[in-house]
Amino acid sequence: MTFPVLEGKVAIVTGAAMGMGEATAKLFAEAKAKVVIADFNEEKGRAVTEEIIAAGGEAAFVKVDISKSDQVQAMIKFAVDTFGKLDVAVNNAALTPDDKLASDFDEEYWNRLIAVDLTGTALCMKYELQQMKKQGHGGSIINISSVSGFRPQPQNIAYVAAKHGVVGMTKVAAMENGPLNIRVNSVAPGAIDTPMLRGALEQFGFTEEEYAPQLSLLNRFGQPREIAQASLWLASDASSYVTGTTIHVDAGYTSR
Repeated sequence: MTFPVLEGKVAIVTGAAMGMGEATAKLFAEAKAKVVIADFNEEKGRAVTEEIIAAGGEAAFVKVDISKSDQVQAMIKFAVDTFGKLDVAVNNAALTPDDKLASDFDEEYWNRLIAVDLTGTALCMKYELQQMKKQGHGGSIINISSVSGFRPQPQNIAYVAAKHGVVGMTKVAAMENGPLNIRVNSVAPGAIDTPMLRGALEQFGFTEEEYAPQLSLLNRFGQPREIAQASLWLASDASSYVTGTTIHVDAGYTSR
């Protein structure tokens, strides 16, 4: 789905410098949204922005650490100052999952991961909701959770906790803001071929051929654009009666 279903809309995508966020930002631009590329990695974020503009899309970059409230507020202000409003937000930014047993988790990394993956997502949603409520014409927020928000993984205690939390707060926000026509949903990706996943394969010494069948009924990893398509549908008016739910894009992993 790449026809102009987001024409006239302004969207923020966090974590848009690479992986699923990059794919989402580019697909949204193809769908004619004006896209704010929000990321902590300025070099890669600006590169994505330039690629979108070179392809005929509209985009602008803002550097943000979503764990910092003042920076999140500045991100929202930047979007409105640059493009006039905010219609859609995809809260995708997250840190790499932890790799320690529950009995031995790294407390410093726990604090950092929760600050970004859970608190950061909550802060983004808070200020996105405030802007959408002020505008008074509804909106769509998509929080990126994970299969780990539904099916726990060993040695991922912080990541699993954060992604369960993302699902829960998505439902709360949907309940509170439905009467305002602000829809809040989540997408739960499975094993997606991103730098994060490739790094994990290298860390544990697995190949895709060995590992994909454990995570996918299709015996392959998903592609970032396949996640982006789910977010595009939720961002568009095609999903106008959908809120408070999660779309699982995981090749059946959580169905087993």
